[in-house]
Amino acid sequence: MYLADSRSTKPATAPDSGPGRRQAAVPPTVLALGAVSLITDVSSEMVTAVLPLYVVAGLGLSPLGFGLLDGINNGVGALVRLAGGHLADRGGRRHKIVAGTGYGLSALCKPLLLLAHTLPVLSAVLAADRTGKGLRTAPRDAMISLATEPEHRGRAFGVHRAMDTTGALLGPLVAFAVLRATADGYDAAFAVSGCIAVLGVLVLVLFVPRRIIPAGAVTQPEPPRPALRDSLGLLRRPELRRLTACAALLGLSTVSDSFLYLLLQREADLPTDLFPLLPLGTAAVFLTLAVPLGALADRISRRRLFPAGHGVLLLGYGLVLSPWHGLPAVVAVLVLHGTFYAATDGVLAAATADAVPPQHQGAGQALVGTGQALARFGCSLAFGAAWSLWGGRTALAFTAAALAVSAVVAAVVLRPAADVNSAEVSP
Repeated sequence: MYLADSRSTKPATAPDSGPGRRQAAVPPTVLALGAVSLITDVSSEMVTAVLPLYVVAGLGLSPLGFGLLDGINNGVGALVRLAGGHLADRGGRRHKIVAGTGYGLSALCKPLLLLAHTLPVLSAVLAADRTGKGLRTAPRDAMISLATEPEHRGRAFGVHRAMDTTGALLGPLVAFAVLRATADGYDAAFAVSGCIAVLGVLVLVLFVPRRIIPAGAVTQPEPPRPALRDSLGLLRRPELRRLTACAALLGLSTVSDSFLYLLLQREADLPTDLFPLLPLGTAAVFLTLAVPLGALADRISRRRLFPAGHGVLLLGYGLVLSPWHGLPAVVAVLVLHGTFYAATDGVLAAATADAVPPQHQGAGQALVGTGQALARFGCSLAFGAAWSLWGGRTALAFTAAALAVSAVVAAVVLRPAADVNSAEVSP
């Protein structure tokens, strides 16, 4: 493993055996980026936890209107993700600059939610916030990929996602506390969220190296700067093309968290002030299983675990549709939901890193992430419209059927591909 910033001419090394083995598997840069994500996710999940109720109950929007907003959450960021990944690669591995711009833009948007009391204004603020997320996601994952030995990428992404999910676990708790402690809870939650987001930007500036040399590199050459056609041409790689297609296909039948929580809350008849606590169940399971399932992906196949995780989500949909609606059913759905994320989120990023060369890590992560996010954008719009027309249960039943078909297709498409993990670890 080698890490260096722009002020150093010698790469920093770390032992890759003996006592330093764990450090080689999880580099300090990954831990620093995990801390940034943890803090930022506290801020983001505070907003996510209260936004569905704020929109549906506070502003009186229909499920279709909320579907539009939720689609913006997934879709707008996807449109700029390609630009973020390409700019990070184009800048000579200056991924930190692009990622920092994205984190900063999202932090600026949180206080603007205080002024968003109509659908057009709220849509514009969310679009700007998701633009920031789109800019930062691919460069951040590229930094994790470059800093980590290939055979440990599943574990490294698992550690990062676990730290990220710790923020997702704390965010709803903070939102719940703010809503209970203040008279004007929504505005207070948005204000506190903005302050926390600024702290995340400061941690990125102070603790993440400006430049990251790929793990295992002996020298520090300046890589050629890829042109835009080179970044888009990555889809000519069969492994990346199959992975992108399957991520998009599964995204088309993956209901957004907000819709799932709204439907679960209505089916279980939970009090509205407990709604912000629903994401805690998902986050707790994700936090517990992210590292073990990431390590499992390193040992078996990332391409097999990814569609299998969607099979777990399908079981969750089945429980929501079943007659079992008590508290144990709610807990079971949240456990399955968290397991789904632990088996897919970081695993997909690690699989993507295997399929592209180091100089294209940002663009490769962006291509796969964009395909998945645009598909989920379409799913949010379609699910919101279906809920408005036929009701939430019917909409979920159609989505579950589509997910079952998509998971089988993805498992078949990804199975024939050469197992990159085995090739990397074999002597």
